[in-house]
Amino acid sequence: MADFDPTPGVAHALGLPAAGVAAVIALLAEGATVPFIARYRKERTGGLDEVQIRDIQERAGYLRDLHERRGTVLDTIEKQGKLTPELRRQIMACTSKAELEDLYLPYKPKRRTKAQIAR
Repeated sequence: MADFDPTPGVAHALGLPAAGVAAVIALLAEGATVPFIARYRKERTGGLDEVQIRDIQERAGYLRDLHERRGTVLDTIEKQGKLTPELRRQIMACTSKAELEDLYLPYKPKRRTKAQIAR
């Protein structure tokens, strides 16, 4: 799951060129700050401004979190033996965390309280 590339999803969601988005994501991964990228790396980003770069940063983080959560949900349901091809397809098609959690809700393990354990 570590090889996830949010570039296509970010570029599509924000309507920005994929080359500029990929450059911004790479620069952010190297530790560059948003103001630094906007001021000194315009040639690599295609002239994206600070607001667009910050939007890319936020959207890329959201998509990474969604991808990680999707993997966790799939693993949990698979361990329960309840993962069907249709459910897998629906989970992989999720575009938001809320949609993913709605699908996961019936399969989410319930907390066991001390009273339940005692029964």
